[in-house]
Amino acid sequence: MLFPHCLACCRISLVPFLSTRKGLKMPSSRAMSRPLSSKTVTSVPGAPKFPIRARVRRNSRRRMVEVTMDVPGREAPEPKSDRLPDIEEFVYNPVQASESSKSGIIAYIDTKMVKSISIGSKANWEIVLDGIKKMRFSGNAPVDSKGCEKAGRFLPPKERRFAVLVSSLLSSQTKDEVNHGAMQRLSENGLLDAAAIIETDEATIAKLIYPVGFYLRKAKYMKKVAEVCLAKYGGDIPNSLDDLLSLPGVGPKMAYLVMNVAWNNVQGICVDTHVHRISNRLGWVSQPGTMQKTRSPEETRVCLQKWLPKKEWDPINPLLVGFGQTVCTPLRPKCNICSVNNLCPSAFKESPNPTPKSSKKLRDK
Repeated sequence: MLFPHCLACCRISLVPFLSTRKGLKMPSSRAMSRPLSSKTVTSVPGAPKFPIRARVRRNSRRRMVEVTMDVPGREAPEPKSDRLPDIEEFVYNPVQASESSKSGIIAYIDTKMVKSISIGSKANWEIVLDGIKKMRFSGNAPVDSKGCEKAGRFLPPKERRFAVLVSSLLSSQTKDEVNHGAMQRLSENGLLDAAAIIETDEATIAKLIYPVGFYLRKAKYMKKVAEVCLAKYGGDIPNSLDDLLSLPGVGPKMAYLVMNVAWNNVQGICVDTHVHRISNRLGWVSQPGTMQKTRSPEETRVCLQKWLPKKEWDPINPLLVGFGQTVCTPLRPKCNICSVNNLCPSAFKESPNPTPKSSKKLRDK
């Protein structure tokens, strides 16, 4: 179409258009060049009836006629109220998806996503979770006997809550075995009490909790947390998520764990590095609007809580942590002994037995 009516302003070359009409010829020399009048252009059959301003661009190599049209404005199309459902929503909730399709929403699934949908999607999460529970039945993972949940289990409720908070504070970037050893040394020295921690210098605390990750910084945090707990809560710990997150050194993972264990108040999923890694390997989580892996434990937590039933929020942490410590390890996962490897999109993608460099060199010789 020569003159589109959908644009408010357009520029069109009339060279091929005018050359086919008798009586309309382009100037053959610079001296004969002159602007074309709007009357000349509008006299062409089929031309629009609104005013057109035309001019000839002079160039040593070629000449072009540019036409500027003032097209009457049109109303902007109404924004669509419905949205295309995310691929995760469509797969996990077929009832909701079918209702959406009835109202005119169509879900498009890329053929490249078929594998990740049929294998490693939330549609089969119950089968996968049941398989992991069976693998974890032996209870031989470090988290089962030395995790934060076990801290101060023989203490009175108030003292146990404070012990769980301290254990959670020390657990960041630290293995359960190392954290458990640090908690034992603190207990032997009577330092699972807010008042006792305040009276102890940081150097002594740091020496007792070594070699937990960032032990010097954590010794400082312990004293600050003890001061707040003693001043505001009489040596107890906060009983709300927001107050826990306001404590120095306490992040979301720790706060949700403390709420679950210390107060028996499940407000969210405790996501550590194991839960974050395994949820991505199983294809349970992804960045919003994409099929890419989540970038942080906090992003994983938000994704999991959107679809995982709340009754699974509390047990999912020790379950996946133990699974990550024994089978789905960070490096060289043991996919060959995993009973749900047929439903895992990441199965066997990391070689469990890499060839040693020394053997490779001998073979190359």
